[in-house]
Amino acid sequence: MKLKSSTLRTFTTLHTWVGLVAGFALFVAFYAGAITVFHHDLMVWQSPHGAEQPVGTLDDAQHLLDETLKRHPDARTWVGMMFPSEESAQPLVYWPDAKGTWYYATPDDLAGSTEPPAAALAELVNALHYSLGIPVAGIYLMGIVSLLYGVALVSGIVIHLPRLVEDLFALRPGRNLKRFWQDAHNIIGVLGLPMHVMFAVTGALLCLSMVVAAALNPLIYGGKLMVAMPAALDTAPQVAAAGTPQAPGRLAMWHARAQEEARRQGLDAFEPVYLKLTHAGDANALVEITGEAPRTLGALGAVALNANTGELVASQLPGNRDANHATLSIAYLLHFGEYGNAWVQWLYFLLGTGGAFLFYSGNLLWIESRRKRRQAEQGAAQVWMAKATVGFCLGVCVAISAAFVASQVFEAKGAAWGIGVSTGINVACFAVWAACLAWAALRPPVRAAIELLSAAAVVTALVPVAHGALTGAWLWQSAAAGHTALFAIDAGALAMAAGFAWLARVTRLRARIGEPNSVWALPARA
Repeated sequence: MKLKSSTLRTFTTLHTWVGLVAGFALFVAFYAGAITVFHHDLMVWQSPHGAEQPVGTLDDAQHLLDETLKRHPDARTWVGMMFPSEESAQPLVYWPDAKGTWYYATPDDLAGSTEPPAAALAELVNALHYSLGIPVAGIYLMGIVSLLYGVALVSGIVIHLPRLVEDLFALRPGRNLKRFWQDAHNIIGVLGLPMHVMFAVTGALLCLSMVVAAALNPLIYGGKLMVAMPAALDTAPQVAAAGTPQAPGRLAMWHARAQEEARRQGLDAFEPVYLKLTHAGDANALVEITGEAPRTLGALGAVALNANTGELVASQLPGNRDANHATLSIAYLLHFGEYGNAWVQWLYFLLGTGGAFLFYSGNLLWIESRRKRRQAEQGAAQVWMAKATVGFCLGVCVAISAAFVASQVFEAKGAAWGIGVSTGINVACFAVWAACLAWAALRPPVRAAIELLSAAAVVTALVPVAHGALTGAWLWQSAAAGHTALFAIDAGALAMAAGFAWLARVTRLRARIGEPNSVWALPARA
Protein backbone atom coordinates (compact mmCIF):
# COMPACT_ATOMS: atom_id res chain seq x y z
CA MET A 1 0.00 0.00 0.00
CA LYS A 2 1.39 3.37 -1.02
CA LEU A 3 0.88 6.30 1.32
CA LYS A 4 -0.23 9.69 0.13
CA SER A 5 2.62 12.18 -0.07
CA SER A 6 0.90 14.44 2.48
CA THR A 7 0.52 11.55 4.93
CA LEU A 8 4.15 10.57 4.44
CA ARG A 9 5.27 14.16 5.05
CA THR A 10 3.22 14.29 8.27
CA PHE A 11 4.81 11.10 9.64
CA THR A 12 8.27 12.22 8.52
CA THR A 13 7.84 15.52 10.36
CA LEU A 14 6.52 13.71 13.44
CA HIS A 15 9.44 11.25 13.36
CA THR A 16 11.99 14.05 12.97
CA TRP A 17 10.76 16.31 15.74
CA VAL A 18 9.99 13.57 18.26
CA GLY A 19 13.45 12.15 17.56
CA LEU A 20 15.07 15.55 18.13
CA VAL A 21 13.16 16.22 21.36
CA ALA A 22 13.93 12.82 22.88
CA GLY A 23 17.18 12.06 21.06
CA PHE A 24 19.60 13.62 23.53
CA ALA A 25 18.21 11.69 26.51
CA LEU A 26 17.95 8.50 24.46
CA PHE A 27 21.59 8.75 23.39
CA VAL A 28 22.66 8.76 27.05
CA ALA A 29 20.19 5.99 27.93
CA PHE A 30 21.44 3.72 25.14
CA TYR A 31 25.15 4.43 25.53
CA ALA A 32 25.07 4.02 29.32
CA GLY A 33 22.59 1.16 29.02
CA ALA A 34 24.96 -0.75 26.73
CA ILE A 35 27.57 -0.60 29.50
CA THR A 36 25.22 -1.29 32.41
CA VAL A 37 24.37 -4.67 30.85
CA PHE A 38 27.66 -5.72 32.51
CA HIS A 39 26.59 -4.27 35.87
CA HIS A 40 27.88 -7.17 37.97
CA ASP A 41 31.17 -7.39 36.06
CA LEU A 42 31.77 -3.67 36.61
CA MET A 43 31.67 -4.18 40.38
CA VAL A 44 34.40 -6.82 40.14
CA TRP A 45 36.40 -4.62 37.73
CA GLN A 46 36.25 -1.60 40.05
CA SER A 47 37.48 -3.44 43.14
CA PRO A 48 41.23 -4.14 43.23
CA HIS A 49 41.81 -7.88 42.97
CA GLY A 50 38.04 -8.40 43.25
CA ALA A 51 38.12 -11.32 40.85
CA GLU A 52 40.59 -13.20 43.07
CA GLN A 53 38.52 -13.00 46.27
CA PRO A 54 37.35 -16.41 47.49
CA VAL A 55 33.60 -16.85 47.49
CA GLY A 56 32.24 -16.51 51.01
CA THR A 57 30.14 -19.12 52.78
CA LEU A 58 26.78 -19.00 54.54
CA ASP A 59 28.70 -19.04 57.82
CA ASP A 60 30.49 -15.85 56.76
CA ALA A 61 27.15 -14.31 55.86
CA GLN A 62 25.61 -15.41 59.18
CA HIS A 63 28.45 -13.82 61.14
CA LEU A 64 28.07 -10.57 59.20
CA LEU A 65 24.30 -10.48 59.75
CA ASP A 66 24.64 -11.24 63.47
CA GLU A 67 27.26 -8.52 63.97
CA THR A 68 25.21 -6.00 62.02
CA LEU A 69 22.06 -6.61 64.07
CA LYS A 70 24.10 -6.42 67.30
CA ARG A 71 26.02 -3.23 66.42
CA HIS A 72 23.33 -1.30 64.51
CA PRO A 73 19.86 -1.18 66.11
CA ASP A 74 18.35 0.52 63.03
CA ALA A 75 19.08 -2.63 61.02
CA ARG A 76 16.71 -4.63 63.20
CA THR A 77 13.76 -2.78 61.69
CA TRP A 78 14.79 -3.50 58.08
CA VAL A 79 17.96 -5.00 56.67
CA GLY A 80 18.88 -6.38 53.24
CA MET A 81 21.63 -8.84 52.46
CA MET A 82 23.41 -10.08 49.31
CA PHE A 83 24.32 -13.76 49.52
CA PRO A 84 27.93 -14.55 48.57
CA SER A 85 28.20 -15.75 44.97
CA GLU A 86 30.60 -15.79 42.03
CA GLU A 87 29.31 -12.35 41.00
CA SER A 88 29.69 -10.85 44.51
CA ALA A 89 32.24 -12.98 46.35
CA GLN A 90 31.64 -11.60 49.84
CA PRO A 91 28.27 -11.04 51.56
CA LEU A 92 27.00 -7.48 51.88
CA VAL A 93 24.36 -6.07 54.23
CA TYR A 94 22.58 -2.72 53.88
CA TRP A 95 20.00 -0.86 55.91
CA PRO A 96 18.54 2.67 56.37
CA ASP A 97 18.79 4.62 59.58
CA ALA A 98 15.91 6.63 61.05
CA LYS A 99 16.76 9.59 58.75
CA GLY A 100 16.76 7.46 55.60
CA THR A 101 20.55 7.37 55.16
CA TRP A 102 21.71 4.03 53.80
CA TYR A 103 24.60 2.13 55.35
CA TYR A 104 26.57 -0.84 54.04
CA ALA A 105 28.69 -3.41 55.88
CA THR A 106 30.94 -6.27 54.78
CA PRO A 107 33.00 -8.85 56.67
CA ASP A 108 35.94 -6.45 56.33
CA ASP A 109 33.96 -3.41 57.52
CA LEU A 110 31.55 -4.40 60.27
CA ALA A 111 31.26 -0.78 61.44
CA GLY A 112 29.46 0.10 58.23
CA SER A 113 29.84 2.89 55.70
CA THR A 114 27.55 5.15 53.70
CA GLU A 115 29.36 4.12 50.51
CA PRO A 116 28.54 0.75 48.90
CA PRO A 117 31.74 -1.23 48.29
CA ALA A 118 32.83 -1.61 44.65
CA ALA A 119 29.44 -0.47 43.33
CA ALA A 120 29.97 3.26 42.72
CA LEU A 121 30.92 2.95 39.04
CA ALA A 122 28.17 0.48 38.19
CA GLU A 123 25.58 2.57 40.05
CA LEU A 124 26.65 5.79 38.29
CA VAL A 125 26.40 4.23 34.83
CA ASN A 126 23.04 2.71 35.71
CA ALA A 127 21.77 6.07 37.05
CA LEU A 128 22.78 7.76 33.79
CA HIS A 129 20.86 5.05 31.94
CA TYR A 130 17.55 5.28 33.77
CA SER A 131 17.49 8.87 35.02
CA LEU A 132 20.32 10.84 33.32
CA GLY A 133 21.80 11.04 36.82
CA ILE A 134 18.91 13.27 37.97
CA PRO A 135 17.48 12.11 41.34
CA VAL A 136 13.79 11.07 41.40
CA ALA A 137 12.49 13.37 38.63
CA GLY A 138 14.92 11.85 36.14
CA ILE A 139 13.14 8.49 36.30
CA TYR A 140 9.81 10.05 35.31
CA LEU A 141 11.55 12.13 32.64
CA MET A 142 12.97 8.97 31.09
CA GLY A 143 9.53 7.38 31.24
CA ILE A 144 8.13 10.25 29.16
CA VAL A 145 11.14 9.97 26.83
CA SER A 146 10.35 6.25 26.40
CA LEU A 147 6.82 7.16 25.30
CA LEU A 148 8.20 9.67 22.78
CA TYR A 149 10.62 6.99 21.67
CA GLY A 150 7.64 4.74 20.94
CA VAL A 151 6.04 7.49 18.83
CA ALA A 152 9.29 7.88 16.87
CA LEU A 153 9.38 4.13 16.26
CA VAL A 154 5.78 3.99 15.00
CA SER A 155 6.29 6.96 12.68
CA GLY A 156 9.57 5.45 11.47
CA ILE A 157 7.81 2.17 10.64
CA VAL A 158 5.16 4.04 8.64
CA ILE A 159 7.85 5.94 6.72
CA HIS A 160 10.00 2.93 5.84
CA LEU A 161 7.45 0.12 5.57
CA PRO A 162 6.70 0.70 1.84
CA ARG A 163 10.41 0.31 0.98
CA LEU A 164 11.56 -1.88 3.86
CA VAL A 165 13.70 -4.31 1.82
CA GLU A 166 15.24 -1.51 -0.22
CA ASP A 167 16.22 0.45 2.90
CA LEU A 168 17.53 -2.65 4.66
CA PHE A 169 20.16 -3.53 2.07
CA ALA A 170 21.08 -0.06 0.82
CA LEU A 171 24.40 1.17 2.18
CA ARG A 172 26.00 3.48 -0.36
CA PRO A 173 29.42 4.76 0.70
CA GLY A 174 31.06 7.50 -1.32
CA ARG A 175 31.40 11.25 -1.44
CA ASN A 176 27.71 11.77 -0.65
CA LEU A 177 28.14 11.42 3.11
CA LYS A 178 24.61 12.52 3.90
CA ARG A 179 23.25 9.58 1.89
CA PHE A 180 25.69 7.24 3.61
CA TRP A 181 24.61 8.42 7.08
CA GLN A 182 20.95 8.14 6.03
CA ASP A 183 21.48 4.56 4.85
CA ALA A 184 23.33 3.61 8.06
CA HIS A 185 20.58 5.24 10.16
CA ASN A 186 17.89 3.28 8.29
CA ILE A 187 19.71 -0.07 8.43
CA ILE A 188 20.36 0.10 12.18
CA GLY A 189 16.80 1.26 12.83
CA VAL A 190 15.21 -1.52 10.77
CA LEU A 191 17.47 -4.35 11.99
CA GLY A 192 17.03 -3.40 15.64
CA LEU A 193 13.31 -2.59 15.38
CA PRO A 194 11.91 -5.51 17.44
CA MET A 195 14.36 -4.83 20.27
CA HIS A 196 13.79 -1.09 20.10
CA VAL A 197 10.04 -1.65 20.48
CA MET A 198 10.76 -3.86 23.50
CA PHE A 199 13.07 -1.21 25.03
CA ALA A 200 10.46 1.51 24.55
CA VAL A 201 7.63 -0.53 26.11
CA THR A 202 9.62 -1.91 29.06
CA GLY A 203 11.34 1.45 29.67
CA ALA A 204 8.01 3.25 29.92
CA LEU A 205 6.59 0.48 32.13
CA LEU A 206 9.52 0.46 34.57
CA CYS A 207 9.76 4.26 34.83
CA LEU A 208 6.07 5.20 34.84
CA SER A 209 4.38 2.33 36.68
CA MET A 210 4.03 4.43 39.83
CA VAL A 211 2.67 7.40 37.86
CA VAL A 212 0.09 5.20 36.11
CA ALA A 213 -0.89 3.60 39.41
CA ALA A 214 -1.33 7.04 41.01
CA ALA A 215 -3.50 8.19 38.08
CA LEU A 216 -5.69 5.09 38.40
CA ASN A 217 -5.81 5.30 42.20
CA PRO A 218 -9.38 6.73 42.41
CA LEU A 219 -10.76 4.25 39.85
CA ILE A 220 -9.02 0.99 40.74
CA TYR A 221 -7.66 1.31 44.26
CA GLY A 222 -10.48 3.41 45.68
CA GLY A 223 -7.97 5.97 46.93
CA LYS A 224 -6.04 3.30 48.86
CA LEU A 225 -3.00 3.07 46.60
CA MET A 226 -0.42 3.35 49.40
CA VAL A 227 -2.09 0.46 51.22
CA ALA A 228 -2.21 -1.71 48.08
CA MET A 229 1.26 -0.87 46.75
CA PRO A 230 3.38 -3.05 49.11
CA ALA A 231 1.42 -6.16 48.10
CA ALA A 232 1.87 -5.25 44.42
CA LEU A 233 5.65 -4.82 44.68
CA ASP A 234 6.79 -7.11 47.52
CA THR A 235 6.19 -10.73 48.37
CA ALA A 236 6.23 -10.47 52.16
CA PRO A 237 3.22 -8.65 53.65
CA GLN A 238 3.74 -5.59 55.80
CA VAL A 239 3.18 -6.39 59.47
CA ALA A 240 3.82 -4.41 62.63
CA ALA A 241 6.28 -5.61 65.24
CA ALA A 242 4.61 -7.65 67.99
CA GLY A 243 6.85 -6.27 70.71
CA THR A 244 7.57 -9.81 71.89
CA PRO A 245 11.23 -10.89 71.63
CA GLN A 246 11.94 -14.15 69.84
CA ALA A 247 15.22 -15.61 68.61
CA PRO A 248 15.42 -15.48 64.78
CA GLY A 249 16.18 -18.48 62.61
CA ARG A 250 19.46 -19.04 60.83
CA LEU A 251 20.48 -18.16 57.28
CA ALA A 252 21.08 -21.81 56.42
CA MET A 253 17.50 -22.65 57.44
CA TRP A 254 16.04 -19.78 55.38
CA HIS A 255 18.19 -20.77 52.40
CA ALA A 256 17.09 -24.41 52.57
CA ARG A 257 13.41 -23.56 53.14
CA ALA A 258 13.34 -21.22 50.10
CA GLN A 259 14.82 -23.93 47.88
CA GLU A 260 12.46 -26.53 49.32
CA GLU A 261 9.43 -24.33 48.54
CA ALA A 262 10.71 -23.70 45.00
CA ARG A 263 11.03 -27.44 44.38
CA ARG A 264 7.53 -27.96 45.77
CA GLN A 265 6.25 -25.51 43.14
CA GLY A 266 7.97 -27.35 40.29
CA LEU A 267 11.27 -25.48 39.95
CA ASP A 268 14.27 -27.76 39.51
CA ALA A 269 16.72 -25.09 40.69
CA PHE A 270 16.43 -21.93 42.75
CA GLU A 271 19.51 -20.04 43.89
CA PRO A 272 18.94 -17.35 46.57
CA VAL A 273 20.56 -14.02 45.64
CA TYR A 274 19.47 -11.58 48.35
CA LEU A 275 17.08 -11.25 51.27
CA LYS A 276 15.10 -8.62 53.16
CA LEU A 277 14.57 -9.09 56.89
CA THR A 278 12.10 -7.05 58.94
CA HIS A 279 11.65 -6.84 62.73
CA ALA A 280 14.64 -9.02 63.51
CA GLY A 281 14.42 -10.53 66.99
CA ASP A 282 10.64 -9.99 67.18
CA ALA A 283 7.85 -12.56 67.11
CA ASN A 284 6.57 -11.02 63.85
CA ALA A 285 9.93 -11.11 62.05
CA LEU A 286 9.63 -11.85 58.32
CA VAL A 287 12.29 -12.68 55.75
CA GLU A 288 11.80 -12.39 52.00
CA ILE A 289 14.35 -14.35 49.94
CA THR A 290 14.74 -13.46 46.27
CA GLY A 291 16.53 -15.85 43.95
CA GLU A 292 16.97 -16.99 40.36
CA ALA A 293 15.39 -19.98 38.70
CA PRO A 294 17.41 -20.81 35.55
CA ARG A 295 15.70 -21.50 32.22
CA THR A 296 12.56 -19.56 33.09
CA LEU A 297 11.27 -16.28 31.65
CA GLY A 298 11.28 -13.77 34.45
CA ALA A 299 13.79 -15.87 36.37
CA LEU A 300 13.69 -13.79 39.57
CA GLY A 301 11.27 -15.05 42.19
CA ALA A 302 10.77 -14.65 45.92
CA VAL A 303 9.69 -16.66 48.96
CA ALA A 304 8.52 -14.98 52.18
CA LEU A 305 8.97 -16.90 55.44
CA ASN A 306 8.41 -16.43 59.12
CA ALA A 307 11.99 -15.56 60.06
CA ASN A 308 11.77 -17.41 63.36
CA THR A 309 10.14 -20.69 62.35
CA GLY A 310 10.70 -20.88 58.57
CA GLU A 311 6.95 -21.26 57.98
CA LEU A 312 5.85 -20.16 54.47
CA VAL A 313 4.02 -16.84 54.45
CA ALA A 314 3.80 -16.06 50.71
CA SER A 315 5.60 -16.73 47.44
CA GLN A 316 5.98 -15.24 43.97
CA LEU A 317 7.90 -17.81 41.93
CA PRO A 318 8.14 -18.28 38.14
CA GLY A 319 5.05 -20.09 36.93
CA ASN A 320 3.12 -19.27 40.11
CA ARG A 321 3.01 -15.46 40.25
CA ASP A 322 0.20 -12.97 40.07
CA ALA A 323 -0.01 -10.84 36.91
CA ASN A 324 1.62 -7.79 38.46
CA HIS A 325 4.74 -9.55 39.73
CA ALA A 326 5.08 -11.57 36.51
CA THR A 327 4.80 -8.45 34.33
CA LEU A 328 7.35 -6.41 36.29
CA SER A 329 9.81 -9.30 36.55
CA ILE A 330 9.65 -10.11 32.83
CA ALA A 331 9.88 -6.41 31.88
CA TYR A 332 13.00 -5.99 34.01
CA LEU A 333 14.76 -9.07 32.64
CA LEU A 334 13.87 -8.23 29.03
CA HIS A 335 15.02 -4.63 29.41
CA PHE A 336 18.42 -5.50 30.92
CA GLY A 337 19.03 -8.81 29.14
CA GLU A 338 19.34 -10.82 32.35
CA TYR A 339 17.59 -13.87 30.92
CA GLY A 340 20.55 -15.22 28.93
CA ASN A 341 24.28 -15.88 28.93
CA ALA A 342 27.22 -13.75 27.82
CA TRP A 343 26.13 -13.90 24.17
CA VAL A 344 22.88 -12.18 25.09
CA GLN A 345 24.81 -9.54 27.04
CA TRP A 346 27.02 -8.77 24.05
CA LEU A 347 23.96 -8.63 21.79
CA TYR A 348 22.43 -6.05 24.12
CA PHE A 349 25.72 -4.14 24.17
CA LEU A 350 25.76 -3.95 20.37
CA LEU A 351 22.09 -2.93 20.31
CA GLY A 352 22.80 -0.23 22.89
CA THR A 353 25.73 1.27 21.02
CA GLY A 354 23.81 0.95 17.76
CA GLY A 355 20.87 2.75 19.32
CA ALA A 356 23.15 5.56 20.50
CA PHE A 357 24.43 5.89 16.91
CA LEU A 358 20.82 6.00 15.71
CA PHE A 359 20.03 9.14 17.72
CA TYR A 360 23.37 10.80 17.04
CA SER A 361 23.03 10.23 13.30
CA GLY A 362 19.43 11.45 13.42
CA ASN A 363 20.60 14.83 14.68
CA LEU A 364 23.32 14.98 12.02
CA LEU A 365 20.75 14.27 9.30
CA TRP A 366 18.48 17.03 10.59
CA ILE A 367 21.38 19.49 10.46
CA GLU A 368 22.38 18.42 6.94
CA SER A 369 18.80 18.52 5.66
CA ARG A 370 18.65 22.22 6.55
CA ARG A 371 22.06 23.12 5.14
CA LYS A 372 22.23 26.27 3.04
CA ARG A 373 24.20 25.08 0.04
CA ARG A 374 24.70 28.49 -1.55
CA GLN A 375 26.29 30.29 1.40
CA ALA A 376 29.20 29.56 3.67
CA GLU A 377 27.54 30.88 6.83
CA GLN A 378 24.92 28.49 8.12
CA GLY A 379 21.83 29.32 10.17
CA ALA A 380 22.06 29.74 13.94
CA ALA A 381 19.65 26.82 14.54
CA GLN A 382 21.88 24.38 12.64
CA VAL A 383 25.05 25.68 14.28
CA TRP A 384 23.70 25.43 17.82
CA MET A 385 22.09 22.06 17.19
CA ALA A 386 25.49 20.84 16.01
CA LYS A 387 27.19 22.29 19.10
CA ALA A 388 24.60 20.72 21.41
CA THR A 389 24.82 17.34 19.69
CA VAL A 390 28.61 17.27 19.85
CA GLY A 391 28.87 18.57 23.42
CA PHE A 392 26.07 16.51 24.93
CA CYS A 393 26.51 13.20 23.10
CA LEU A 394 30.27 13.03 22.68
CA GLY A 395 30.65 14.70 26.08
CA VAL A 396 28.91 11.86 27.88
CA CYS A 397 31.17 9.35 26.10
CA VAL A 398 34.25 11.17 27.40
CA ALA A 399 32.65 11.57 30.86
CA ILE A 400 31.81 7.87 31.30
CA SER A 401 35.33 6.87 30.28
CA ALA A 402 36.67 9.46 32.74
CA ALA A 403 34.51 7.85 35.47
CA PHE A 404 36.11 4.47 34.71
CA VAL A 405 39.59 5.94 35.08
CA ALA A 406 38.57 7.86 38.22
CA SER A 407 37.18 4.69 39.81
CA GLN A 408 40.65 3.12 39.74
CA VAL A 409 42.38 6.29 40.92
CA PHE A 410 40.06 6.83 43.90
CA GLU A 411 40.00 3.13 44.83
CA ALA A 412 43.79 3.35 45.13
CA LYS A 413 44.28 6.90 46.44
CA GLY A 414 40.89 8.15 47.66
CA ALA A 415 41.35 7.15 51.29
CA ALA A 416 44.68 8.97 51.49
CA TRP A 417 43.13 12.06 49.92
CA GLY A 418 40.05 11.92 52.16
CA ILE A 419 37.73 11.55 49.16
CA GLY A 420 35.21 8.72 48.87
CA VAL A 421 35.22 6.61 45.72
CA SER A 422 31.59 7.42 44.91
CA THR A 423 32.16 11.16 45.37
CA GLY A 424 35.32 11.11 43.25
CA ILE A 425 33.68 9.16 40.42
CA ASN A 426 30.59 11.38 40.31
CA VAL A 427 32.59 14.62 40.40
CA ALA A 428 34.91 13.36 37.65
CA CYS A 429 32.02 12.28 35.43
CA PHE A 430 29.84 15.37 35.66
CA ALA A 431 32.74 17.84 35.69
CA VAL A 432 34.14 16.34 32.48
CA TRP A 433 30.68 16.31 30.89
CA ALA A 434 30.17 19.98 31.78
CA ALA A 435 33.62 20.84 30.41
CA CYS A 436 32.80 19.09 27.12
CA LEU A 437 29.53 21.03 26.81
CA ALA A 438 31.36 24.31 27.45
CA TRP A 439 34.08 23.39 24.96
CA ALA A 440 31.53 22.58 22.26
CA ALA A 441 29.74 25.88 22.89
CA LEU A 442 32.95 27.87 22.45
CA ARG A 443 34.41 26.05 19.43
CA PRO A 444 33.19 25.72 15.83
CA PRO A 445 31.10 22.51 15.66
CA VAL A 446 33.44 20.56 13.41
CA ARG A 447 36.53 21.41 15.46
CA ALA A 448 34.71 20.51 18.67
CA ALA A 449 33.61 17.20 17.13
CA ILE A 450 37.17 16.28 16.09
CA GLU A 451 38.61 17.35 19.44
CA LEU A 452 36.00 15.59 21.60
CA LEU A 453 36.19 12.40 19.54
CA SER A 454 39.97 12.49 19.97
CA ALA A 455 39.51 13.09 23.71
CA ALA A 456 37.09 10.16 23.91
CA ALA A 457 39.66 7.94 22.17
CA VAL A 458 42.46 8.95 24.54
CA VAL A 459 40.44 8.76 27.79
CA THR A 460 38.83 5.44 26.81
CA ALA A 461 42.26 4.00 25.96
CA LEU A 462 43.37 5.00 29.47
CA VAL A 463 40.70 2.73 31.03
CA PRO A 464 42.70 -0.53 30.76
CA VAL A 465 45.93 1.38 31.48
CA ALA A 466 44.56 2.74 34.78
CA HIS A 467 43.17 -0.66 35.69
CA GLY A 468 46.45 -2.44 35.03
CA ALA A 469 48.71 0.20 36.57
CA LEU A 470 46.74 0.58 39.80
CA THR A 471 45.68 -3.04 40.41
CA GLY A 472 48.27 -5.06 38.50
CA ALA A 473 45.45 -6.71 36.53
CA TRP A 474 46.69 -5.96 33.01
CA LEU A 475 44.33 -7.33 30.38
CA TRP A 476 46.76 -10.04 29.20
CA GLN A 477 47.17 -11.19 32.79
CA SER A 478 43.39 -11.27 33.25
CA ALA A 479 43.09 -13.39 30.10
CA ALA A 480 45.82 -15.79 31.27
CA ALA A 481 44.18 -16.12 34.72
CA GLY A 482 40.79 -16.87 33.18
CA HIS A 483 39.18 -13.63 34.40
CA THR A 484 37.17 -13.20 31.22
CA ALA A 485 34.98 -10.38 32.56
CA LEU A 486 37.99 -8.21 33.43
CA PHE A 487 39.63 -8.96 30.11
CA ALA A 488 36.42 -8.22 28.19
CA ILE A 489 35.96 -4.81 29.84
CA ASP A 490 39.57 -3.75 29.21
CA ALA A 491 39.65 -5.13 25.66
CA GLY A 492 36.24 -3.59 24.97
CA ALA A 493 37.55 -0.21 26.10
CA LEU A 494 40.45 -0.48 23.63
CA ALA A 495 38.01 -1.39 20.85
CA MET A 496 35.82 1.59 21.73
CA ALA A 497 38.91 3.86 21.77
CA ALA A 498 39.80 2.65 18.27
CA GLY A 499 36.23 3.38 17.18
CA PHE A 500 36.38 6.94 18.54
CA ALA A 501 39.74 7.48 16.83
CA TRP A 502 38.30 6.25 13.52
CA LEU A 503 35.31 8.59 13.87
CA ALA A 504 37.68 11.49 14.61
CA ARG A 505 39.61 10.67 11.43
CA VAL A 506 36.41 10.44 9.35
CA THR A 507 35.15 13.74 10.77
CA ARG A 508 38.48 15.43 10.02
CA LEU A 509 38.33 14.07 6.45
CA ARG A 510 34.78 15.38 6.03
CA ALA A 511 35.89 18.78 7.27
CA ARG A 512 38.71 18.95 4.72
CA ILE A 513 37.26 17.45 1.53
CA GLY A 514 33.49 17.44 2.06
CA GLU A 515 31.03 19.98 0.65
CA PRO A 516 32.24 23.40 1.80
CA ASN A 517 28.99 25.07 2.84
CA SER A 518 28.25 23.15 6.02
CA VAL A 519 28.72 23.34 9.79
CA TRP A 520 30.96 20.29 9.35
CA ALA A 521 33.36 22.03 6.95
CA LEU A 522 36.52 23.83 8.00
CA PRO A 523 36.52 27.49 6.95
CA ALA A 524 38.54 28.15 3.80
CA ARG A 525 41.97 29.64 4.42
CA ALA A 526 42.45 33.20 3.17
